[in-house]
Amino acid sequence: MANVVLQTDIAGVEGKHGKVRDIYDLGDSLLIAASDRISAFDVIMQSGIPHKGQVLTDISRFWFKFLDGVVENHLITSNVADFPAPFCDYPDQLAGRTMLVKKTKVLPVECIVRGYITGSGWKEYQREGTVCGIKLPEGLKQCQQLPEVIFTPSTKAEIGEHDENIDYETCVGLIGEEAATFVRDKSLEIFQKASEYAASKGILLADTKFEWGEIDGKIILIDEVLTPDSSRFWPADKYEAGRDQESFDKQFVRNYLEEIKFDKSGEGVVLPDEIIENTSAKYIEAYEKLTGEKFVPAE
Repeated sequence: MANVVLQTDIAGVEGKHGKVRDIYDLGDSLLIAASDRISAFDVIMQSGIPHKGQVLTDISRFWFKFLDGVVENHLITSNVADFPAPFCDYPDQLAGRTMLVKKTKVLPVECIVRGYITGSGWKEYQREGTVCGIKLPEGLKQCQQLPEVIFTPSTKAEIGEHDENIDYETCVGLIGEEAATFVRDKSLEIFQKASEYAASKGILLADTKFEWGEIDGKIILIDEVLTPDSSRFWPADKYEAGRDQESFDKQFVRNYLEEIKFDKSGEGVVLPDEIIENTSAKYIEAYEKLTGEKFVPAE
C-alpha cells in the first residue's frame, strides 16, 4: 500500500493540526498541508488514506482555477520550491498536498449549499418538514433534488465538536448583513456553476460547504473547495431518489463504522485494508472524473 502522511513534521516549526489539515502560520500567509488523515462523524480515524491529501489539494486547485473571474481565492502557490525556508526543504512531506495561501480573518460560519435532500437535512425534514428551518414541500423522497437550491449556514465547531445548523438571520447576527448577503449569493452562484460543470462529467453535486475569509476589506474564498471532503458527489448514472446514493467520498468508511456500531465519539479506529483501498480509489476517481486528468502521485 502507498505511503501515507498522517501528520507533517517540520523541524523547529510548530503547526496547528486540524481534522485533516496541518496549518503553519507564517505571519501574513499560511502554509496548509492536507494530510492523509480521515475523519468521519467528526472523529479522526487511526488509519490514513493513501493519496487523499494530494487529491484534496489537486481538486481545490482545479476549482480555484475554474472559478477565476467569479470569485477571488487565497491560493498563492502550491510549488514547494517557492515555499519559504524551512518548508521548501521538505518536498517528501509537502509535495502535492500543500498550499501557501493568504492569511485572512476567517468568517465564523460554514456556508452550506444543498441541491438535494440528504444527510442531516433529510433527518430534519422527516421530523419537521424543514431543512435548517426552511419549509419544504411535503412528500419529498430521500436524496430527491430540491425544488430550488438552498443556503443553510452552520457554525464552525472546534475539533471533536459538531457544527450546528443556523438560520440566515443568525448568520447575519454573526457576520453582519453585508457579509452574509455576499457569502450567501456567491455560495449559491458557485454551486450553480459547479453543478452544471459536474453534470457534464456525469456527476451530481448534492451539497457542499464553502468557507470565506476577509482580507484588505474584501471577502475571498478560502480553505478547500468542492472536494469529496467538503461535498457530496454522486454518480449520475446510478442516481435514484428514495434511497442512499453511491458517492465519491468517505462513504466506505462511514458504512463500515455504522456496521461495527461505532459510537461516533472518543478515539477513531484502525480501518481494514479493504476499506482504506476502496476509499483511496474513490477519491482518485473523483479527481479524474472531475478534471479529466489522470491522477499522478507527487514525487
